[in-house]
Amino acid sequence: MADTSAPLLSQTEDKDTSSHFSFDKIFEHSLSDFGLSQILQIILHCLDHTIYNPATSDICGIPRSAWDWDGGFNGKSVISEFDLQCSSSFLGGLPTSTFYVGSIFGGVVMAMIPDGFFGRKQLLFFTTLAMSITGISVYFSSNIWIYAFLKFVIGFMCALVGTYVFVLISERVFAKWSPRATMISFVLFVLGFMLLSGISYLFRHASWRAVYLCTSVPAAVYCIFLYLFAIESPRWLHLQGKNEEAIDVLKKISPANKGYLESVSIWLPSKEIPEQAHRYTLKDLFIRKWAFRRTLVVMIIMLGSGLSYYGVPLAVRDIKLNIYLSEALNAMVELPTFVITPILLEKFSRRSSVVVNCLLGGASGILCFSLSLFGMKNTAFTLELASFFCGRIQFNLMAVYMVELFPTCVRNTATLMLRQALVVAGACSPIIASVGRDVPSLPFTVFGLAMAGLGLFALLLPETKGSSLCDTMEAQEERDRALNTSQSCFK
Repeated sequence: MADTSAPLLSQTEDKDTSSHFSFDKIFEHSLSDFGLSQILQIILHCLDHTIYNPATSDICGIPRSAWDWDGGFNGKSVISEFDLQCSSSFLGGLPTSTFYVGSIFGGVVMAMIPDGFFGRKQLLFFTTLAMSITGISVYFSSNIWIYAFLKFVIGFMCALVGTYVFVLISERVFAKWSPRATMISFVLFVLGFMLLSGISYLFRHASWRAVYLCTSVPAAVYCIFLYLFAIESPRWLHLQGKNEEAIDVLKKISPANKGYLESVSIWLPSKEIPEQAHRYTLKDLFIRKWAFRRTLVVMIIMLGSGLSYYGVPLAVRDIKLNIYLSEALNAMVELPTFVITPILLEKFSRRSSVVVNCLLGGASGILCFSLSLFGMKNTAFTLELASFFCGRIQFNLMAVYMVELFPTCVRNTATLMLRQALVVAGACSPIIASVGRDVPSLPFTVFGLAMAGLGLFALLLPETKGSSLCDTMEAQEERDRALNTSQSCFK
């Protein structure tokens, strides 16, 4: 590396050339390769998905002293321990409901906190730690109300973890490798759900509290490794005026380019001190016309894909196949999407990938409804899997697209807004799926039309393939103007 740095230094002796060495160019040059150290950091950021992932006869007319749970089952579930078997459905579903309510409130509250107040790593550390400590506290809950409150807190913190992981990963790799790197977090997320099922099976004869301990304690231990070994986003550090720390992070990520980084770090343009720098907030996504339009369009698209992703598996019971087999296949079909998504992003444009995928997914849903009416259950189920498959790919595509549409200063906030659209879709999906009780398989048509129709809004978004990430709103606006000018020249 010493041989290559000498001529570089000779070329930069003239101070007039210092403007050519922007942090973005240094970032992309030093991280042009996707090495082992980056993969290890991505896995370290994503492990919280894998370690912690929290979601007869009429006996009510008989005195409680006249019966007991079979096989000593009392205390092994929330229902049996808190004697909810004869309570209202509201009380029985309260903990689950408060989890989702907490998730909604968490997304809204944290979206109001400017990205510059805390680092990506700090936010990930504190939210994961709070989530794990609350999970451990569930073990000591004495009644359903305390348990429901703790579930609310878990939902509040859980709403943020996935967003922080995704943004931190995307800002730690070269734009070319972003689609592949970000898919690692999704793979580990799915594996976490699969692992949770295995843990629940192993503790099926123990108290439900043991499952919380088994998932929360490792998450707390993980926080120690996160604090000690995880690296902050170099883009965020640069945005805060901490160029030396940003260069040090790049050296750790890409030690092979250490000589290059040392030679060009002195030419980085000076930054405002954090006290004087502009603090970007959620307000900036609404007062700037282009940012508001992108936020609204992305949320509309995610509402459609979220309805398909969450609702199609719920409606599969209308096809009247083996429910266990159908749910297992729906879970397995997610894994290939993490291989196909990077291929689509690298071979085709962002907009065309989103539009074609949503049309295929929507058509699959509509055909599933039509074929199920004629009793072609196996073919209809195949189309149901295809619709769900496209819904998952749509989510993967839009997650990467979202990162590229917004600059570093509001990327966390914008991504949280995307997640809020998914939460709304998840809340509406069971209601739409329940229509299938009266008109079997009709929900597939609703989900298909929502995915296809709302997905077409992607045509209103700018193409971002091949472009680097911007750090400020002004830099994003300048790049968009340059892109529009170049496109006008070709027309």
